[in-house]
Amino acid sequence: MHLPQPLLLLAAPPQNGAQGSGLFNLIPILAVFAILYFIMIVPARKKQKQHAAMVDGLKPGDRIVTNGGIYGTVVGVTDSLVQLRIADQVKIEIAKHAVAGMQERSE
Repeated sequence: MHLPQPLLLLAAPPQNGAQGSGLFNLIPILAVFAILYFIMIVPARKKQKQHAAMVDGLKPGDRIVTNGGIYGTVVGVTDSLVQLRIADQVKIEIAKHAVAGMQERSE
């Protein structure tokens, strides 16, 4: 008695357009990277440039807040340091990169 051979259903690769399928599979990956670039990297660079411009533009009399949460008034600025007055007769020096931002005025 002869038994029928089992039917194998395997997905055969497409015969037409086999070369283009590799490139076609890369398009969604490239699209995801492009979307992430414009959603995450571009705004971060913009914010970093704004912060660098703010730090470079510090002048005596500006009220700032440091990354450590210290509020003070700029007394002096050098290439890498900022001298702050945080109370009467109390001055400290901090690194420029430790400046978090300008203090918001509550008038």
